[in-house]
Amino acid sequence: MRMSRERTLFGQPIGLTNLFGVELWERFSFYGMLTILGYYLYYSTTEGGLGLEQSTAIGIVGAYGGLVYLSTVLGGWVADRLLGMEKTVLYGGVVVMAGHIALAVIPDLAGVGVGLVLVALGSGGLKANASSLLGTLYPKDDPRIDGGFTLFYLGINLGAFTGPLLTGLLQREWGFHAGFGVAAVGMGIGLTQYVVFRRNLGDHGRSVSNPITRQALIQVLIGAAIAVVAVVVAIATHLLTLENLPDATTIVIALASVAYFAVMLTSTKVTRVERTRVRAFIPLFLANAVFWSLFQQIFTLLAVYSDERVDWRIFGWEAPASWIGSVEPVWIIALSPLFAVMWDKLGNRAPSTPIKFAFGVIGMGAAFWLFALLAGFDGKTVPVLAVFAILGGFAISELLLSPIGLAVTTQLAPVAFRSQMMALYFFSVGIGTSMAGTLARFYSPDDEVAYFGVLGAAAVVVGLVMVAIAPWIKRHMPGVH
Repeated sequence: MRMSRERTLFGQPIGLTNLFGVELWERFSFYGMLTILGYYLYYSTTEGGLGLEQSTAIGIVGAYGGLVYLSTVLGGWVADRLLGMEKTVLYGGVVVMAGHIALAVIPDLAGVGVGLVLVALGSGGLKANASSLLGTLYPKDDPRIDGGFTLFYLGINLGAFTGPLLTGLLQREWGFHAGFGVAAVGMGIGLTQYVVFRRNLGDHGRSVSNPITRQALIQVLIGAAIAVVAVVVAIATHLLTLENLPDATTIVIALASVAYFAVMLTSTKVTRVERTRVRAFIPLFLANAVFWSLFQQIFTLLAVYSDERVDWRIFGWEAPASWIGSVEPVWIIALSPLFAVMWDKLGNRAPSTPIKFAFGVIGMGAAFWLFALLAGFDGKTVPVLAVFAILGGFAISELLLSPIGLAVTTQLAPVAFRSQMMALYFFSVGIGTSMAGTLARFYSPDDEVAYFGVLGAAAVVVGLVMVAIAPWIKRHMPGVH
């Protein structure tokens, strides 16, 4: 039911505008940095880079993306146990900005280490809680929610579109640190608008849903210290290296996901109905991970593909290869309003969430097959228009799955684990992202048909399995479409 005194804009809760803006600028800074990060790591020192092996560099990018999503569990925990969602979004943005400043001003691998850790931690606080906070603006039976999250997703992609355009140009003209610097400026703008319009959120997200006791907090701090020591020891003994970082990241996130599902399914704070909904979330979680393991290759394999295989000449001018990161968001920006209207018009007649997920994964696999058709082009001759068209398939698949996934996660979440359930959703994205770094190392320009063909086929099979089990999933989502 809609509250009679609710303030709205274009039929959506007014708080959507604030969250739309802060997420736009956070994604501007994040994707702007991410699209030039791989090049910074593997370009030679004479080109302003660090000169790492290319396979190591793209593995680091994938692992870093996975670690960003792993850190959402910390952001969710802080919101649920310490600060509440609204304050965690604010402080997370401050830490993100500090990370981009570190990348801009600290040279070499030291800047990469400090900057990426801060951006990962800050993004973990901001990203999970912005989505969860948006979900609190809608009652569970409100049909506006899919449309609202699709518009929210439009803000994400406006940032994802403009960030790589500007950072790519600045990087080419003035160097990598100029590109990282503009990412920091973007996050600063996002924080400013968030503070100015905080009142639009009312009381949403200001309470702490599951406050922690002093004794439990001490135990958590001791556990965190042990974890830090374990990482330091693993690095010192070469158990954890730059080369195996994406594999290690995937394993850690997978184990953490299993542990989180176990906690929610056994917690006395979770009701019987909530526990049933958590079980229904498991196949959605797995399908989501498969989807993102292909999609996030935009920033690993396809970044290299763009640099070495794509002809970026446009009317005689050669665009930066990093603009590959802005192509897919163009489609999202164009299609998001259409999808939002479509879901609003269809209402309860729209396909169920499991079917939307299935179509999204199948579409992603089909888009990879289209890349296999470009294997006949030699050297740097792949037409940029062909890549633009294929990434349109990425966008349609993403709109069928990602905003829907955000929305359904807020609806399936147990009350005591609202933010942490969103963190669990991002764990599936994290597994896929780190896998995108691992899988990219198997690519060879001489065997493109096999690479794109096999991965595409795997995704299509997973999508068909989702279609088959969709009735079971739907039965275990009482009260959720």
